[in-house]
Amino acid sequence: MKKSTTTIAICLTAAAAATTPMLQSCLKSSATTRAVSPDGKIGVNIGTKEGRLFYTVDRAGEAVVDTSYLAIRMLEGSIGENSRINDISHSSFDETWTQPWGEERDVRNNYNEMRVAVTEQGDSPKEFFVVFRVFDDGVGFRYEIPEQQNLTKVTVIDENTEFAIAEDGVAWSIPWNHEYYEHLYETSPISRLDTVCSPLTMKIKDSLYLALHEANLTDYASMNLTPVGGSTRLRTYLTPLSTGEKVVTETPVQSPWRTLIMAENPGGLMLSRLMLNLNEPCAIEDPSWCKPGRYIGIWWGMHMKDYTWEQGPKHGATTDNTKRYIDFAAENGYDGVLVEGWNKGWDGDWSANGDKFSFTEAYPDFDLEEITEYARLKGVSLIGHHETGGAAQNYEKQMEDAFSLYERLGVNCVKTGYVNLLLDGKELHGSQYGVRHYRKVIENAAKHHIVIDNHEPVMPTGLQRTYPNLMTQEGMRGQEYDAWSPDGGNPPEHTCVLPFTRGLAGPMDFTPGTFNFTNKAQPGTRPNTTVAKQLALAVVIYSPLVMSSDQIENYAGRPEFEFIRTCPTNWDKTLVPEAKIGEYVTIVRKERDADNWYVGAITASNGRDTELDCSFLPKGQRYKATVYTDGKGASWKENPYPVEIAEIEVDSASRIPLRLADGGGAAIAITRI
Repeated sequence: MKKSTTTIAICLTAAAAATTPMLQSCLKSSATTRAVSPDGKIGVNIGTKEGRLFYTVDRAGEAVVDTSYLAIRMLEGSIGENSRINDISHSSFDETWTQPWGEERDVRNNYNEMRVAVTEQGDSPKEFFVVFRVFDDGVGFRYEIPEQQNLTKVTVIDENTEFAIAEDGVAWSIPWNHEYYEHLYETSPISRLDTVCSPLTMKIKDSLYLALHEANLTDYASMNLTPVGGSTRLRTYLTPLSTGEKVVTETPVQSPWRTLIMAENPGGLMLSRLMLNLNEPCAIEDPSWCKPGRYIGIWWGMHMKDYTWEQGPKHGATTDNTKRYIDFAAENGYDGVLVEGWNKGWDGDWSANGDKFSFTEAYPDFDLEEITEYARLKGVSLIGHHETGGAAQNYEKQMEDAFSLYERLGVNCVKTGYVNLLLDGKELHGSQYGVRHYRKVIENAAKHHIVIDNHEPVMPTGLQRTYPNLMTQEGMRGQEYDAWSPDGGNPPEHTCVLPFTRGLAGPMDFTPGTFNFTNKAQPGTRPNTTVAKQLALAVVIYSPLVMSSDQIENYAGRPEFEFIRTCPTNWDKTLVPEAKIGEYVTIVRKERDADNWYVGAITASNGRDTELDCSFLPKGQRYKATVYTDGKGASWKENPYPVEIAEIEVDSASRIPLRLADGGGAAIAITRI
């Protein structure tokens, strides 16, 4: 991975630092209790009040986070409640690193750091640090507890980190304990929130949007947020273990980074790379095998009751049916084929008896070796499926054998699943137990050159920078709800919210691309979109691995399928020309390693007229724009199918008018002439 790096750490005398405010921020001195962003707009202050450690955050001279206390309660004694600041050191860092895949090629990592050394006073003094990194688009901070004589084991009862938001505003949230984070986002005042998971997105005023989350979740419990006394003061609530503790570990300890992204508009939140920058650099020496792509799957047919996961007369995962999907993939330029239900263990109540699953033994009507060889000859990869039913220990026992088998057969992608409210019948997915298990899967898969698509995960925290084989995850209410949810499916506004809430955590395996909305299995449930919006979601909802959701026969004879099958999944640059959370969004992306651009524009239940300003195109170059829009009479509720396709020539001065139907969208492929 190529990168250019400049690291600066400056220590000055107090007299020299007093000459300019910029130099003052670089002073190494216990008297310097403030750090500012490289552009000088965002500031963080640190201090104590009656022994309680606190911080504040301001932006452009206005308070964003008022006095907020920092503390961790442990069985071994608390920190942050009877504290003395010993020393504060400052440094600066600036690098540009290249992503092996992502929403853009190059990421700038530029921050000023304030490292605060603290002693927790009392009968058994403890030393710890709070480290702040201040970026132009927000702040990250974490606790570091070094190994020391008085503290070798750490048992966290509560982490009482606070975020006292300076004024009330609108928040988009989901409950912290809803299964697998698969909930529709709700809006409410910040002051009326219940306990919610992060990312928590907030609008404070017309020119200030905030997002609270965490980065680099490693051997710790996932963070949720709970209000204090009906106020805008939010406090961390860690996902507990079944025994009640939150974290059980040994020193040295580093908590995840607590992150606060700030932007003037929703697009600014989406374009922040603060969370990625707070994860460690790539741990894989050569990640070139972590390849993005588009695939199809033997999957939607199960939801439609045309196939079954388990063996029987309607078994979907047969050798012949899989070959049929492989043929389609090869003919249409798809990279892979996902097959669910191929392995033993699906009979009966598999979600309650996940320990029955075998990850190396196929059902008799599925010849794994024959299929993988057939796929190889066709230039297509089989995508493995490992549903665990939440039986994490059963999976760990078989993982080495399963990954070794896949590596030998050339299967380099696995979709994992954990459909059970508890792991191994006792632990929450977001607990330290779950965090440790998911990391073990990622690290072991990397050893066998296997990429992971993790369903029913812990909420992502940017770990894909360190392990780019963690390519995408679920952790949201995806397109499958449009197949079987008794409430009728995802409402039109859902995908206008996701990019600015769950999408801030990392890539989303939403699986857009349904063309046939007839549902004989669950009448009344279907995608609450137009077909044109399904096309647009291929650009709007980011994932480096994207499955076209529908059964292959539903794509036959549909000219609009051309956009779905050819739209890239790896990008050089991303832009957000317009967005209003819950109402509409337009995303523009430049293809990696090609001078082509792709556009997705979607709206909620109300149609709208808009236009695409093409000034992002290089001046002096001509392009062909293939524009897919809602056809005459299209609407998500009454007539979702009409799609109009037009080809026009454009350049950087062009403006393309777009008419989006109710619940509709537009998709554009702009290719250089």
